[in-house]
Amino acid sequence: MEATSSRTSGSGKRQTLARWFHASGLLPGLQRLRGVLRRDLRILAYHRVVDVPDPACFGFDLAVVSASPDQFHRQMDLLRRRFNPVRFQDLITALDGGPPLPRDPVIVTFDDGYDDNYHVAFPILRALGVPATFFVSTGHIDSGLPYAYDWLVHMVCFTPAERIVLAPLGLDRALPASLPERRAFAEALLDRLKAFDDAVQADLIATLESAWQMPRAPQRDCRPMTWPQLRQMQEAGMEIGSHGVHHRMLAKLPEAAMEEEVAASKQRLDRELPRPVDVLSYPVGGPDAYDARVIAAVARHGYRIACSYVSGTNPLAAPPRHALRRLPVEREMQAPWFSAMVTWPEVFGYPSRLRLG
Repeated sequence: MEATSSRTSGSGKRQTLARWFHASGLLPGLQRLRGVLRRDLRILAYHRVVDVPDPACFGFDLAVVSASPDQFHRQMDLLRRRFNPVRFQDLITALDGGPPLPRDPVIVTFDDGYDDNYHVAFPILRALGVPATFFVSTGHIDSGLPYAYDWLVHMVCFTPAERIVLAPLGLDRALPASLPERRAFAEALLDRLKAFDDAVQADLIATLESAWQMPRAPQRDCRPMTWPQLRQMQEAGMEIGSHGVHHRMLAKLPEAAMEEEVAASKQRLDRELPRPVDVLSYPVGGPDAYDARVIAAVARHGYRIACSYVSGTNPLAAPPRHALRRLPVEREMQAPWFSAMVTWPEVFGYPSRLRLG
């Protein structure tokens, strides 16, 4: 996912204003007004739906926890009552000259393919009749291993080592003592790491695995979904999309490796699932995660639609088919803020963030 820690500075004001609008009962009227002013598509971006009663006991990246089960149920119920949840296939059909999308269309998406998507989010979606699209990294479905970025955060948080040494980053310092401080340090380190080419990222993570003797292994709290689970979800009306093979930032890869990530993930999905895959989400998805050559490769390999993690909505008249914007949902979004965000994203949504360096 795109790093979001710097967004928290404006969260307090958005939450306060959202609570006022929510309590005032003005949001449905604002929704109708906005619908007159613009016709666009909202695409919500989630990662994990899981309860974290005690963050001190959670062994992985809290930044990818989008909602608790109760939050998510409330959010999907609101979408069902006030909006029109649709699928990417509905968008493709509309763009091909078929029936237009209904008023206030919204698509629910999940990145990465954590197994809580199946165990927690899927039953809620099915019970409420809300479709969603799950973007999965096929190499992790095959291996069952945690994603590299999750593992980096896990290592920093729980290594018994007292120092971290990464010479290419000029980093040689004592690790913080407390878990919250370590999490904050890990988030900053991960964000800094994503500025480098893929080979450098992989080498730095491997360096820590070796130095701290923490090789990646399957983990109960950070598992990908399985092929049988994905088949069941697709048969129940959910869409499955590609998130590459190994969750690598496509624009950070050499040409041949980028083409392989794009092509091999679709081939694997099309072999394993009853229906072919037409949609891809760029791993990480910020402005430095995809570029013109990546977009061209994605279109060439048969993806009709592709999503970024750049914040915003998409004009229905001429959406950017291979660079659709999404609206991130994160766990501090309580009901008033979520309701306000989907009502008027330009005011209450997270702004996009550019990674520096």
